Amino acid sequence: MHPEIARIQTMLGGEGYVADREIATAIYLSMSLRKPLLIEGAAGVGKTEVAKVMARALGADLIRLQCYEGLDATTALYEWNYQKQLLHIRLTEASDRTVEQREHEIFGEDFLLKRPLLEAITREAAPVLLVDEVDRSDSEFEAFLLEVLSDFQVTIPEIGTIRARTTPYVVLTSNRTRELGDALRRRCLYLWIEYPTFEKELQIVLGKAPGINADLAAQVAGFMQLVRQAKLEKTPGIAETIDWGAALMALHRDHLDRETIEETLGVLFKSQEDARVVRNQWLDLWLRGLERLRAESRPWSQALVERVAAEGALRR
Repeated sequence: MHPEIARIQTMLGGEGYVADREIATAIYLSMSLRKPLLIEGAAGVGKTEVAKVMARALGADLIRLQCYEGLDATTALYEWNYQKQLLHIRLTEASDRTVEQREHEIFGEDFLLKRPLLEAITREAAPVLLVDEVDRSDSEFEAFLLEVLSDFQVTIPEIGTIRARTTPYVVLTSNRTRELGDALRRRCLYLWIEYPTFEKELQIVLGKAPGINADLAAQVAGFMQLVRQAKLEKTPGIAETIDWGAALMALHRDHLDRETIEETLGVLFKSQEDARVVRNQWLDLWLRGLERLRAESRPWSQALVERVAAEGALRR
């Protein structure tokens, strides 16, 4: 492994993020080439967390632009502080300055409200810019974003062109609620994050729920692998796994059984329909799968969990 990739993997691990080689390589190349990193995957696999741990590991500021339907360039880039401008106009009404001079004053940087994109390119030290859930914005905003990320400069009519002092590290995430344009994809490096394997999820649980019983952590990770074989409206992600481990510790449970699982369904499943389907269709199968795993003498592994799932007809 390239020593810098190994260093990044260690650096992320020090921040509590379990990063495999593919993730560490994508981050290294994004940082080295200063190209935006587009991360896609199902909700809850840890896409947003990549940017957060990058910022912590680099000692850089994290600037987050949360995308949504209807987001426009003004909201993402800058706005004028109209209240401050009006106050300044009133205070200078009696001055001998010309209208042009006063207009020039109120359209200066002192009256500018920087939004995430402008804030990111005007920082002295390179921040991490997180453009979260870019697929929720519309194609017009995507085109505008592409223009900003291509040159890292913006033009404000009243001020002129502002160029980045330092190129920010950029991470874009997408849940694929709509297909992104080819132009934006070409501008970025790409990373797809899958749901974690049993081994990786176990490592995450042990790291994020300190003090958890090792056997319980293995049961949680194994059970979550079985859960993700089912067709659900909202498949639980890593965040739910971590919350579940913490909830089980709070309830002083040291193993999984039907009563424990039914009491904590609300930690894993966030819709009434999923909870109903789990109780009526899947829970018995998952419990039998868990019993098969417990009966195994060899250490649990992803291959073993998949075999148990296949034998118990737990596939989607």
